Amino acid sequence: MSSASVSSGPQAQAKRIVFDDPHGAAGNMQEAEVTRVRTLQGAWRWALVVATAATILLCINQQFSLRFFIGYTQLNTEYFYLLIALMLPFTFLIFPGTERAPLDRIPWYDLAFFVVTFAAALLLMSNVRKAAEAGWEFGGAPNSVIAAGLVMWVMLMEALRRTGGWSLLLSVFPFTIYPLFAESSWLGPFRGTQSTLEQATAYHVLSGESLLGIPIQAFADTVIGFLVFGTALMMTGAGKFFINLAFALCGTFRGGAAKVCIFASGLLGMMSGSIISNVLTAGTMTIPVMKKSGFRASYAGAIEACASTGAVLAPPVMGATAFVIAQFLNVSYADVAIAAIIPAVLYYVGLFMQVDAYAARHGLKGIPRAELPRIMDTIRDGWYYVFVIALLIVMLLYFKRESHAPFFATALLLVLNQLFSKDTRWTLTTISKFLEVNGRTFVELVGILAGCGLLIGAFSMTGVVSSLANDLLRIAGDNPFLLLGMCAFTSLILGLGLTTTACYIFLAILVAPALEKLGLNKMAVHMFIFYWGMLSSITPPVAIASFAAAGIAGSPAMKTGWESMWVGSIIYFIPFFFVLNPALVLQGPSPYLAGLGLMALAAFGTLFICGGIQGYQPFVGDLRGTGALEWPLRVLLVIGGFVVATPGGGIMPLSQLQVTLLGLAILTPTILIALLLIRRQGPIPDGLRVP
Repeated sequence: MSSASVSSGPQAQAKRIVFDDPHGAAGNMQEAEVTRVRTLQGAWRWALVVATAATILLCINQQFSLRFFIGYTQLNTEYFYLLIALMLPFTFLIFPGTERAPLDRIPWYDLAFFVVTFAAALLLMSNVRKAAEAGWEFGGAPNSVIAAGLVMWVMLMEALRRTGGWSLLLSVFPFTIYPLFAESSWLGPFRGTQSTLEQATAYHVLSGESLLGIPIQAFADTVIGFLVFGTALMMTGAGKFFINLAFALCGTFRGGAAKVCIFASGLLGMMSGSIISNVLTAGTMTIPVMKKSGFRASYAGAIEACASTGAVLAPPVMGATAFVIAQFLNVSYADVAIAAIIPAVLYYVGLFMQVDAYAARHGLKGIPRAELPRIMDTIRDGWYYVFVIALLIVMLLYFKRESHAPFFATALLLVLNQLFSKDTRWTLTTISKFLEVNGRTFVELVGILAGCGLLIGAFSMTGVVSSLANDLLRIAGDNPFLLLGMCAFTSLILGLGLTTTACYIFLAILVAPALEKLGLNKMAVHMFIFYWGMLSSITPPVAIASFAAAGIAGSPAMKTGWESMWVGSIIYFIPFFFVLNPALVLQGPSPYLAGLGLMALAAFGTLFICGGIQGYQPFVGDLRGTGALEWPLRVLLVIGGFVVATPGGGIMPLSQLQVTLLGLAILTPTILIALLLIRRQGPIPDGLRVP
């Protein structure tokens, strides 16, 4: 196994696995939605490094009010435009325009796009203060500003195409020009206030509701700091620590290699918030070990894809979408992170149960303790990572300083790393690589977030959102279950073509107001949209996480995608649970007590859902022992488990007690029949346990 080395003590009979840093010196943290990118060389690489350093320093200046600019206080809008000027032009250098565009050199037209975008951003930045004073965003802007705005509009759409693909461009662009013909009769419920080209351009590039709106605000205020922290964590060797800790804690359990995968990918994802980088780093370690332990290749890839998908669900560092949610709801990021705790726990508990049932059904054993890293050795080598993460959590949850927390945590991490780690101590070369890796991620996110900001601006300009919410309610007949189903289906379809963030922004504008008008909790509604939009990562035909894992596992891509849906099926249920009762996202009266009770019920129900899906029910046995009744009993286990896990009350016609009793009424006879049949049948022969 290329990603691990082995060592043996004088008395050891088995070779001990010692895992290297999965991220390596490169610190591959990019969340690329496309795989064909340029690696900048020479002067352009150093230009990116300098621009990234300036971006980080500007963020620190803004968040800590350090007043780098003597005698001058930046407006937020000027700060946003300066970040755009520093990062957006590099989109055209890093992301090629076509499949045939060269990767080893930069074509002249990409250089032209770079210069034009930079110049337009600087001109708009120099005028945005005057715009705020004179109200230019509502019309009357000078011709030079309108011209720069039109150039920026075109460049944003091209940047969106390069970073998010044609599907994202074709989804966003029609809405950005929608205000120009908003009064057309054929639009029906989408009719709104129409604007001229000059008015629409000025509003898009000068107001705080469009290009400079929620997505870029989230990036500038909080995303930069957390990306810096995540990159620093991985480039100081945290990946090796998390992988070895997972193997030391979980490796000996039944199906231990897969449980290690879930635990390790969860730990790595909590820090990076990136699905693809999680698959490509943790997967290179865990997938070969799973295959060696007896898991078939497609199933091993599916487990890694599902475990890595939890990266954007698990606090404290979630994906960029979580920061956008905080901006939409006008709450702190800490509130969003707290709301994600129980859903993330349920998701990973469900994965553990799936893997355990699969391993039991197929007779898969754990890894011998002698082959695993020692727990105390692992903790001794990486204790300071735990200390740094604790600081981050305390600053987030206790001091409520989400814009400051990642910078303090990063500073402490680097100091401790320099003092206590010989292997990962940073040099000037490491610093330049750190800035380059961050820069590539910043560039991609700015390209996507700035372009999606125009989507928000278009609906804000036309005022159509309120009327659309009423139309959706009328279509659904004020039925919350029908509207939730419509929302889930739309989220899944949009998620197949859009990034998670873009999909969330679409639905937060179009669908969330209708759900909120039904009286559903705002946080639960936005988390519902977020979860369903993210499911495209493991749902064919896109299933980008599954396909990446399939490449490592050497299994068919589409088969791995369908296996991922099967393994991660619990995630399709969880969003409905917390919309039905927002205590699962720690909202409402007595949220902690109610949330823990509902989490316990949901986990109990999940035990039977996973047993039915995998065909092995813990404390009952292998359901193949029930003969011809195997599949009917498995279906009943899934139904009964789902009913038990479903919260009662609220918009549900049944109380919590009634729902729980109904679920138990389905499960009790099912379990008794299965037990009786399995005891009559006897144990399953070993030959039938082969996966």
